[in-house]
Amino acid sequence: MFNYFRKEIEWAGRPLILETGKIARQADGAVVITYGDTVVLCTAVGAKTVKPGQDFFPLTVNYQEKAFAAGRIPGGFFKREGRPSEGEVLTARLIDRPIRPLFPENFLNEVQITATVLSHDMENDPSIVAMIGCSAALTLSGIPFFGPVAACRIGQIDGKLVINPTIAETKSSNLDLVVAGTSEGVLMVESEADELSEERMLEAVTAGHDAFQPVIDAIIDLAEHAAKQPWDLVGPTKEEIALRKRVEKLGTKLIADAYKEKVKQARYEKIASAKARINEGLAEEGLNVDAAKPMLKELEAQVVRGAILKTGTRIDGRDLKTVRPIVSEVGILPRAHGSALFTRGETQALVVATLGTAQDEQVIDALEGEYRSNFMLHYNFPPYSVGECGRMGSPGRREIGHGKLAWRAIHPLLPGKDAFPYTIRVVSEITESNGSSSMATVCGTSLALMDAGVPLPRPVAGIAMGLIKEDRGYAVLSDILGDEDHLGDMDFKVAGTEAGVTSLQMDIKITSITPEIMKIALQQAREGRIHILGEMAKALDEGREGVSRNAPKITTISVPREKIRDVIGSGGKVIREIVEYSGAKVDIGEDGTITIAASNDEQAQKAIARIEGIVAEPEIGKIYNGKVVKTADFGAFVNFLGPRDGLVHISELANGRVGRTTDVVKQGDEVKVKVLGFDDRGKVKLSMRVVDQETGADITDSVGAKPSRPPRQRDAD
Repeated sequence: MFNYFRKEIEWAGRPLILETGKIARQADGAVVITYGDTVVLCTAVGAKTVKPGQDFFPLTVNYQEKAFAAGRIPGGFFKREGRPSEGEVLTARLIDRPIRPLFPENFLNEVQITATVLSHDMENDPSIVAMIGCSAALTLSGIPFFGPVAACRIGQIDGKLVINPTIAETKSSNLDLVVAGTSEGVLMVESEADELSEERMLEAVTAGHDAFQPVIDAIIDLAEHAAKQPWDLVGPTKEEIALRKRVEKLGTKLIADAYKEKVKQARYEKIASAKARINEGLAEEGLNVDAAKPMLKELEAQVVRGAILKTGTRIDGRDLKTVRPIVSEVGILPRAHGSALFTRGETQALVVATLGTAQDEQVIDALEGEYRSNFMLHYNFPPYSVGECGRMGSPGRREIGHGKLAWRAIHPLLPGKDAFPYTIRVVSEITESNGSSSMATVCGTSLALMDAGVPLPRPVAGIAMGLIKEDRGYAVLSDILGDEDHLGDMDFKVAGTEAGVTSLQMDIKITSITPEIMKIALQQAREGRIHILGEMAKALDEGREGVSRNAPKITTISVPREKIRDVIGSGGKVIREIVEYSGAKVDIGEDGTITIAASNDEQAQKAIARIEGIVAEPEIGKIYNGKVVKTADFGAFVNFLGPRDGLVHISELANGRVGRTTDVVKQGDEVKVKVLGFDDRGKVKLSMRVVDQETGADITDSVGAKPSRPPRQRDAD
């Protein structure tokens, strides 16, 4: 019944198993991939025909984590998986990026790839497993694909590079790098690092590429037994070849002249005008204008790339290494906690930082379990930033990806919660865009955080690098424009400080690049980053002293774990009373850390005093202010230390004989009491008669205090 095939290898100390022919047999390609006890089902399906008029390649990658994979039931009312989480979106992008360049240029059939996590062992990262499985499914499907691709994760623990660290090991790693590629070279890199050198980052990329070669061999071996017949690729017809030659003859000079315009919007107008004239010429000759659209795109690439390689001069007149003019401004929004406007050429980011309390932390419900994040970075790309009309709504995959890239760049520099107990939210509004708005977000975020008083040890900057590679040579471009991104072969983004790299993202649009090119790009990126940091320093080069006056003032204190219940009270009664009394927000951690957020010092001190009163232990011989909460025949109960009460025996109310307790005190009276000791049940014994009720002074000697006798048994009853 099943035409089943299986391939198993030992990889980084764990078995990696590829299986096909048993599950999802109606998909063009289906692979169940297992690593440890993490299992992912990966499928690939391609449409057999191209939709009429389609001039782009519609590739869709879906990655979904099923709650049952971790033995959990989804939360919420419907008890089923809903829209993709941010983590699922990022993994889908991670899978998409290395496989997209490996489809033929003229292949426009729709392709859908789906990766479903079926089991998660809480040790092996399912995203890496899914990337390999999707590559294997495509390789088996017969769909035109110049793979296979493989990937791995690289960590650094105690100075040593580790292949595929477990989730637990990742927590102690100062590098989190994912690298993907073919047997020929690297196609994609995504990383976060604790200010590592460019040389170390290149070593990690190379180590990753070497590490996944056995996986590529395993996929090829499986394909030799289980792959379907490859689809036929139809080459260009004689008519298409003739049309391309005619487009080149009519359009080369017109497109070249249009690209001499250095201002983006004016250049776009001239390009549109040039294309219109070319189409008019084609129409007059009776040629197919619609069929010429992709050829016009190819012509644009030829003109721009050829000019850069020939002259070393780029679209806007710069040489290969020059960074566009930069203007940095901070504190531009009066009520924001921190704000910055970062402008680099025709790219601009308005970045705003807001400081909150622990109650503002983001709760993330992942397969590994629920956890909280106190740093959020949200990136928005409105259509007006490129002078267009478009949909305004929830963020798309691109916005989520760009925001996470900037998050990774900043995250290693943030102070710990013990040093800076704030929740931080950063919002980057891209107000203009012409090349690497994500790196503008990194620069703007660094400035906005410093403006808000966040103590970053060093500012962070980012730069986007490009590549033009032809048989006759190559050119590495610093601070690329949008057109250079679209028409080039590489999008290589590097962020970091003067000390080293904090984030690196690379996407290659050709089959691979050499380590030599990567080395040049990293060095050139460092030069550009240092220049950008110098320009940013003209606005602000370190965090301001103290947080903004508009931000909450946060104080952290610690109490013994056994006292947490006392501070919270039954049903939260005590903590609510503290909040109402002081006006401050109070958050209590499981370890006894209490965070108090207040708008002024008076509120904070009132909350601290109340909490300290609750958790403090009475000291024998110390005098306290108290309040009579109950009277009895044998004395008065006084609340004197938070919720703690003590007994002032009738003999300790005043000097001389006291007939009735109420002759001296009544319920609600404010009194001063001294702790005499504790009875055999641990109850506190208090005295009023040895304390001057006006001044609070100890008058023990002057009154000839006698040892306090314990209350009679009948009184206590």
